[in-house]
Amino acid sequence: MKVRVRNISRIVPLSDITAKGICRAIVITVICPVVARACQPNHAESPNIIFIMADDLGYGDLGCYGQEIIKTPNIDRLAAEGMKFTQFYAGCTVSAPSRSSLITGLHTGHTPVRGNKHFRGGDYPHPEGTYTISKMLKYNGYATGCFGKWGLGAPSTEGAPHQQGFDSFFGYNSQALAHHYYPYYLWSNQDTVWLEGNRGNATGQYAQDMIHENAIRFIRTHKDRPFFAYLTYVIPHAELVNPDDSIFAMYDGKFSEKPYQGVDNGPSFRKGPYGSTSHPKTDFAAMVTRLDAYVGDICHTLKELGIDRNTVVIFTSDNGPHVEGGADPAYFKSSGTLRGVKRDLYEGGIRVPFIAWYPSKIKAGSVNRHVAAFWDVMATLAELTKTKTPENTDGISFLPTLYGKKKQRQHEYLYWEFHEQGGKMAVRKAEWKAIRLNVNHSQKTIVELYDLSDDIREQHNVAEQHPEIVAEMLKIMQEAHQYSAPFPFDFEKIIL
Repeated sequence: MKVRVRNISRIVPLSDITAKGICRAIVITVICPVVARACQPNHAESPNIIFIMADDLGYGDLGCYGQEIIKTPNIDRLAAEGMKFTQFYAGCTVSAPSRSSLITGLHTGHTPVRGNKHFRGGDYPHPEGTYTISKMLKYNGYATGCFGKWGLGAPSTEGAPHQQGFDSFFGYNSQALAHHYYPYYLWSNQDTVWLEGNRGNATGQYAQDMIHENAIRFIRTHKDRPFFAYLTYVIPHAELVNPDDSIFAMYDGKFSEKPYQGVDNGPSFRKGPYGSTSHPKTDFAAMVTRLDAYVGDICHTLKELGIDRNTVVIFTSDNGPHVEGGADPAYFKSSGTLRGVKRDLYEGGIRVPFIAWYPSKIKAGSVNRHVAAFWDVMATLAELTKTKTPENTDGISFLPTLYGKKKQRQHEYLYWEFHEQGGKMAVRKAEWKAIRLNVNHSQKTIVELYDLSDDIREQHNVAEQHPEIVAEMLKIMQEAHQYSAPFPFDFEKIIL
């Protein structure tokens, strides 16, 4: 598969990044004619929304956030023409709960999916009746599509994309399948799409290119009515694999490499473990630049269709950088100056890049220190689209911040919980950050306290000096966490 990249400093059209002859899967778009007629777009109140979520992209992996090795000109341009947030947080430090927090507007003490958990051939599902961003926008007349990784319910469950408010879905339904870039199949709504080019050991169809093509097709199809495109690319999640094309060639031979030994290509490789790579640094860099090219193609398409000034584009990542599959976040300074990576509740595990672009409303070149998190996105999009904000939400709209207004409400605190590695909780209140470790082991529980105002790297635990602050943070943790039968902490299994 050969992919041409001409001038990487400009926005790159899809024709420049997708291989000739790539198999084009069909996305079945289901639009209710009655709703379509009743909800004609009001461009003043119903802007198009494109929400792009990278997978395990660190706070420091983009040029506009300080990256010096990997080239990301299109995303950097998005930031230069829009607003860059410097204190924005993911919903959690791993994929499923972070995404659940985003689309439900609830932090991980309340959201229904609080961990990566296998269930009936997929991942633990959102229960029936869960109110989501996609349902909110669909009920308001938006065409809704998700392209990439889902991970919140298999096709046979109530958590499947079509049950959660999406008219169209194309990509990986389960997170396990999404570990691989040349899978044997993808999903189009509830239908399996077999990738004939990947039979046996073949690597003929790069799934990310196919997902991107379907996302662009969705945008073109719905250019004349409001749409919500939720683009959940798997890049740069492990495994580290690229087509042998000109994007890969940009970095080939530039790094001192330590090969990663996974498993050989073949049937077992497609089911679980990550594949081997002799050049993990090259692969990682090329994957991030490839993602950047997708973003450039989206912006190019919006301008070509004449809908760029009525479209909000948001770019972010689901959590901090990973260390699987041969990745080396320390080499690329993927966490920036922050401590921690994926699965940590230190800043490097949960603080993420967040860029908002809306040419007619957001001032170009804005840099904002407003403290916000994924569960604020639903409230923000509700206000943006003149939709009633759900009563059951932990979110606060940051639309005033996007529009440069002064009357921005602030959170009393932000809360996270994580159900692996002994159980973890964290609270940020103003500039104080408390982290509780070993939640499941009462005899070994540790509470750390950091003052982010002068210790952004969380190097100095000051819990002993401020017992009153620690007590306050522990009380918040107790109040913010609601019991979940599918995701209990160990002490709740005993007590309840």
